[in-house]
Amino acid sequence: MENVLDKLKFDAQGLIPAVVIDADGGKLLMVAWMNRESLEITLREGYTCFWSRSRRELWRKGETSGNRQKVVSITADCDFDTLEVKVHKLGPACHTGAESCFFNEIKASKEPEPFSVQGLYELLLDRKAEKPEGSYTSYLFEKGLDKILKKVGEESTEVIIAAHARDRRETVYELADLAYHALVLMAELGITPDEVRDELAGRHIIDHKVKQEKMT
Repeated sequence: MENVLDKLKFDAQGLIPAVVIDADGGKLLMVAWMNRESLEITLREGYTCFWSRSRRELWRKGETSGNRQKVVSITADCDFDTLEVKVHKLGPACHTGAESCFFNEIKASKEPEPFSVQGLYELLLDRKAEKPEGSYTSYLFEKGLDKILKKVGEESTEVIIAAHARDRRETVYELADLAYHALVLMAELGITPDEVRDELAGRHIIDHKVKQEKMT
């Protein structure tokens, strides 16, 4: 790793731009700066650490807000003078509370944003906070945990019925309903997709280890 870091081209102030991207949906979150020390801290701790040019000090993202960024990968560009940092964001990336620092639209895209579980989860959190009238999601949050749990149970039953009938199309439909209501439940309890992902990743590691032991 040390040899790779030695290839990086820091500017006259000893800084290199870091383009931070959401590993889940591929959305551009922010652009910040790193020096050698902040990059080493990021690699060592697994969470983004930058250099604040305005305060002239190290800045661990989320050290005051709690909106940290768990690093998935760091890649240098072809000239070794810019870093791409893919993260799982544990809260909004922008100090304004926005999910991304890039929200001042200059030219609108006609293409809809690609779907992502994280994007849906964030929409559910917005519905929970604002509870706009006429929204089914708002209705679920207003009714509370018991209603949400009832819907999760109902949708689980619908999945079983469709799958038992080997109706592939209907099973897909019911699985989508179940996934949606499961995300509503997660939002209600404050459980993030990252927490579920980490749990699955941990099980994958254990399962892989068991498989290797059985092969030896």
